[in-house]
Amino acid sequence: MAVTARKGSQFRAAVLFLIPASIGFVVFFAWPAIRGLYLSFTDYNLLRPPVFIGLENYIKIWSDPVFWNSLRVTLEYVVINVGVQTAAALLLAVLMQRFTRSMVVRGVIMLPYLIANVIVALVWYWLADYNLGIINAALEFIGIHKIGFFGNENIAMVTIAMVNVWRHLGYTSLLLFAGLQAIPRDVYEAAEVDGAGEWRVFRSVTLPLLRPVLAFVLVVTVVGSFQVFDTIAVTTKGGPVDATRAINYYIYQRAFERLDFGYASALAVILMIILAGVALLQNKLLRANESDLER
Repeated sequence: MAVTARKGSQFRAAVLFLIPASIGFVVFFAWPAIRGLYLSFTDYNLLRPPVFIGLENYIKIWSDPVFWNSLRVTLEYVVINVGVQTAAALLLAVLMQRFTRSMVVRGVIMLPYLIANVIVALVWYWLADYNLGIINAALEFIGIHKIGFFGNENIAMVTIAMVNVWRHLGYTSLLLFAGLQAIPRDVYEAAEVDGAGEWRVFRSVTLPLLRPVLAFVLVVTVVGSFQVFDTIAVTTKGGPVDATRAINYYIYQRAFERLDFGYASALAVILMIILAGVALLQNKLLRANESDLER
């Protein structure tokens, strides 16, 4: 009886602690998702009640050239951001593992991630300004023509990607550093005894054993990259010539500039399906739930 009473008491305590989180989940995630799904089948613009129109919004998306351009622009950003960020973070994590494990160094590396995205975007927008930015002033000083980092349609998205790489690099590298710390030292010693060189050890030992953490980093980075918004909203606002109008910014424009909430909701549902598919595919291909240490 005492055991049963204790279990009942523990269950009530657990429920009590879960209630605040559950309320937050329902209010801020579950209900908006359900309502958004419903609105995606309606014509709704805040001026009148939603009118059910079935799959009309989704059919319109299929023939919407702006949507396809926004998807292409988003994919371009994802490839640049994920590729550069993952490679740089992995290099930085290996360097920290090899040369220093100082908490001070880790704190300094983490600092950019603690700054709000909007602040980071504003600072870099000013630094890279064509007329007044210190970056272009330095280029002009050494004899190189000024570059319109945010005004040139060919490099605007690359610039936005580099700004976000700068902000998230420390966080990503520390995740990978933690994964490196978990790899047993005797595995490296065995590789050294076998005469493996630095590159062979990295390719045949470090990368396979780091795969679960690397898979997690890639999933988080890819999903986050698909949702890029604030940097674009602060700097280019989708321009020049739609070169940086990512899908998230397009959703914002349809909803809050054109008040077409039904169509924007349909776009959001499409984005959610894309993100779910990408995350599942990554987990499957990268075998995120497996570790070579267990083999």
